[in-house]
Amino acid sequence: MSGSERRICEEFTSGYYGICAIGGMLSAGTTHLAITPLDVLKVNMQVNPVKYNSISSCFMSLLKEQGPSIFWRGWAAKFFGYGVQGGCRFGLYEYFKRLYSDILVGSNRSFIFFLSSASAEVFANVALCPFEAIKVRVQAQPSYAKGLVDGFPKIYTSEGIHGFYRGLVPLLGRNLMFSMVMFSSFEHSVHFLYHNVFQRRRDDCSTAQQLGITCLAGYAAGSIGCQENWACQFIHKKPSYKDNAGWPCCDFTVVILR
Repeated sequence: MSGSERRICEEFTSGYYGICAIGGMLSAGTTHLAITPLDVLKVNMQVNPVKYNSISSCFMSLLKEQGPSIFWRGWAAKFFGYGVQGGCRFGLYEYFKRLYSDILVGSNRSFIFFLSSASAEVFANVALCPFEAIKVRVQAQPSYAKGLVDGFPKIYTSEGIHGFYRGLVPLLGRNLMFSMVMFSSFEHSVHFLYHNVFQRRRDDCSTAQQLGITCLAGYAAGSIGCQENWACQFIHKKPSYKDNAGWPCCDFTVVILR
């Protein structure tokens, strides 16, 4: 890094973790908000596969029955929920990575990445789960609530705090492996690009080059993580759905995969 270029803050300080958390909140919240219409289609196709057996039939049926506003149902829970999850995921990942690197000196780098991302993801999903429970309810059952504001007290009144965390175990099952694969892939992609493509240290690259490498590595990591994540989507959705509220978690997996 040249003398004219300075870091906004030093790595592994409270300010650094805060910036990572804010970046995670903005990136995760806005991207998930943008795909809310697709999420509405996916949720309804998963909880009612007989009625909605294709994307086109699901889209046309929902549009005819409930109007265009249906495709933005649950947007607030999605935006704030995944924003909080993103903040915890990225901010705590950096924190745990430094913590475990200091404790487990000499350990395999991939093991550090896996352990750090898994630890961060637990906190991230505990924060996300209440929002996700509300989102699934209002998207799959429009008569249940209009959104986050009225959905939150309704679940709490009828089911208590347990109602918000009914789907936590399958949510962790879906996201833990995704996070571990994604962060490990990202770290190794960054290392590969610096050492094999640009063949220089990060501090010797310009800000634009660093940003480009981060974006390329992030794209690769996200693509790899999504391949692992897709099969777990079906295991997650039904525990938050009202009709199946009393089923054990193991039964959801059997029923959905049958």
